[in-house]
Amino acid sequence: MTKKIIVAGIGPGDEKFITPAALEKIRAAQFLAGGRRALETFSSASQITFPITKNLDAVINFIKEKILISQVVVMVSGDPGYYSMLDLLRRNFDAAIIEVIPSISALQLAFAKLALSWYDATLLSFHGRKPADEKLKFESGKVLGMLTDGEYNSATISKILIDLGWAGDTNLTICARLSYPNEKIISTTLDAAVKSEPVKHCVLIVGFKG
Repeated sequence: MTKKIIVAGIGPGDEKFITPAALEKIRAAQFLAGGRRALETFSSASQITFPITKNLDAVINFIKEKILISQVVVMVSGDPGYYSMLDLLRRNFDAAIIEVIPSISALQLAFAKLALSWYDATLLSFHGRKPADEKLKFESGKVLGMLTDGEYNSATISKILIDLGWAGDTNLTICARLSYPNEKIISTTLDAAVKSEPVKHCVLIVGFKG
């Protein structure tokens, strides 16, 4: 039987958000890869683990070596289908041996915190990239949900949106450390965010009616 690579979404952060299906695979894994915090939270002493860092070639080599012995579980934060390692794994391995266990994304949780539907929102990521201006520019009724990083944060993104036609008094919600005890949800405007201390590595929701 062909050995599988299990891509397990572990949710937005706090372990109570992980699904039983993902947790079962993680606990049963002989070989387990994931971020350092995920490994600290979910791995056991009996498992052979590998930290996912910026050296992605090393992660791929670990999987290629261990998949010859047993299945490998790769833990990814949020949902594997939204800006995770899944695309990289598909470029390096046959899709037929990849099994994905979906989970809750930070964007999904952010919209839920505001009791907002998100089926019609424009979902984008500034994590290591800048979306095309066409996707960011103002349109009447448009709602944006965005992942951010250190460079593209609450202040810099708000400035970009104002330059692309969004009014300065447009509603902005900053969702940081979602699901953790020190979670912060800040209701503000684009203008105010430009002038305030930047919030990094968060979720931004723009354009909804309060």
